[in-house]
Amino acid sequence: MASYAQALKGILTKAERAKLPKSFDIVGDILIFADFPPELAPKSAQIASAILKTFPNIKVVCRKTKKYSGEFRTPTLRILGGKRRKETIHKENGVRLKLHVEKVYFSPRLSTERDRISKLVKPGESILVMFSGCGAYPINLAKNTKARQITGVEINPIAHKYTLENIELNKATNVKLYHGDVRLVLPTIKDTFDRVLMPLPKTGSKFLDVAIPKVKKGGTLHFYDFLQEDEFHLASEKILSTCKKLGRVTDILRTVKCGQYGPGKFRVCVDVKIK
Repeated sequence: MASYAQALKGILTKAERAKLPKSFDIVGDILIFADFPPELAPKSAQIASAILKTFPNIKVVCRKTKKYSGEFRTPTLRILGGKRRKETIHKENGVRLKLHVEKVYFSPRLSTERDRISKLVKPGESILVMFSGCGAYPINLAKNTKARQITGVEINPIAHKYTLENIELNKATNVKLYHGDVRLVLPTIKDTFDRVLMPLPKTGSKFLDVAIPKVKKGGTLHFYDFLQEDEFHLASEKILSTCKKLGRVTDILRTVKCGQYGPGKFRVCVDVKIK
């Protein structure tokens, strides 16, 4: 797909091809442009048609008309060409994830991060995934580790429904799901966990006070945040501050870049041992 501009020779001028979006995501067989120049809008159908003819694995071409927003952080998408659907099956790390790209938050760019977490898991671990979405983390962990049990909590009813389908699709028998607000659900779960994931970088810090008590003594917390490169230390400070209030001792293991969110701004994950 890096050379998709070549497919548009004869359709767009050289100046127009230079304005083609450099950034897009591919979720299953759906290509999604994050930003689409308004001056190319009159030729969007031709652009989509050329992509569909050149790349047979792509069946739908969309562009975002509104970025992630709302309670469930979902985008608004307009179909530019191809089949008139927004549901697909995405493949990554040996798993299949069925989802609706407009009704569920999902980033294919986090495939590498999901694989990184899987490789840290030891046999027999119990794992809690807060904000579990359509099941990307739980299903990856179920299929690519020897974890004993993975528990997911998700507030979006549509994402929760897709996770149930993805459990069946991948025969992930060691995944247990809760539908609801983590702040209300977690106090009802008696178990504590060897590993707790918080893949909600935009507002995840608001839930540290309910996440940390769910980490077993000696367990690991994976906390995600959006920060400027010179502010990465702030993520660790948020964790340390909450742990101090809760009487827990921590050991910061590492801070990992998980992709760029904007100019100079990154998604980071802080891996923390909670003692």
